[in-house]
Amino acid sequence: MKNVEESKIEQLYTWLDEAAEKMGEELDLSYLELLPLAGRILFDQEIPEEYSETIRNYLSDKLTSISLEDYKREEVRKGIQLAILKGMKGSTQQQHMITPDSVAIFMGYILEKVMDTKKTIRIFDPVAGTGNLLTAVVNQIDKDVEAYGSDVDQTLLQLALMNANLQHTEIEFFHQDSLRSFLLEPVDYVIADLPVGYYPDDVQASEFELKAESGHSYSHHLLMEQSLNYMNEGGYGLFLIPNFLFEGDQSAQLHAFLQKHVHVVGVLQLPDSMFKNEQFGKSIFIVQKKGESTEAPKEALIAKLPSFSNPNSMNEMVEKINNWFLEYTSSK
Repeated sequence: MKNVEESKIEQLYTWLDEAAEKMGEELDLSYLELLPLAGRILFDQEIPEEYSETIRNYLSDKLTSISLEDYKREEVRKGIQLAILKGMKGSTQQQHMITPDSVAIFMGYILEKVMDTKKTIRIFDPVAGTGNLLTAVVNQIDKDVEAYGSDVDQTLLQLALMNANLQHTEIEFFHQDSLRSFLLEPVDYVIADLPVGYYPDDVQASEFELKAESGHSYSHHLLMEQSLNYMNEGGYGLFLIPNFLFEGDQSAQLHAFLQKHVHVVGVLQLPDSMFKNEQFGKSIFIVQKKGESTEAPKEALIAKLPSFSNPNSMNEMVEKINNWFLEYTSSK
């Protein structure tokens, strides 16, 4: 027998899925473009006048079958995630990816470890995508949070907005190239699942320290630099990086940049079992922006995480990580 949370997640997924499919009978839009429209109807409890009577009647009946007031934020997030994953199946666009739940939750756990005593924190995801990582992390923080997200992809940003609205989570989103200037005051924390590849705008890239000496610059390098540009001194960045980040043609330049601007707090390699091929493996890279009162840890936290589905090994690893952070925070 399924537990209540699972059935509620499935209920929300089914609602969004069926509403989007029905609207798709008359609207010439992709499933991922229809989802935010369905989410908006659920959030506003109103159906646009321009829809046909058939669709209006269908959606009107559906609105009586669900109440978001009965849902916890995480149930809403997971229900939306199922619908987005359906829409992304077979998608050829590399940027249409979603950060796995286990990783998003683990990043939230790490963020709590480095958090200071401030009552309100400011957090930013410069590559917010569908908002899954950002909302998953915000949901774990037991403080007032001012959250910000940016993405250049309009469809993904519409999905992120739906994600935030249906969870009743206030997030300010920017629809722009995240390597251009923001109207954003510095934040305390940056989280990002960095897209790996080349940045095509060489003119814009030339404004960064990490610009390539020749040819295109790496977008994942530039995004780390941009994150530090909008981070307070002593703030932390949690980046999901490819395992090969510190190898290759521009790695010496990256090493020099990091040595100049951050303290490397840790590198946590994700389980191999999460990736079809080890060359696609990723790690959580934890850095602190240097400031007058900051110090590097005596020794960085370096570990390879066991499979998230192995509770015994995972509990042992969490205990080691907890002990490391106890020592790290007490020495500050």
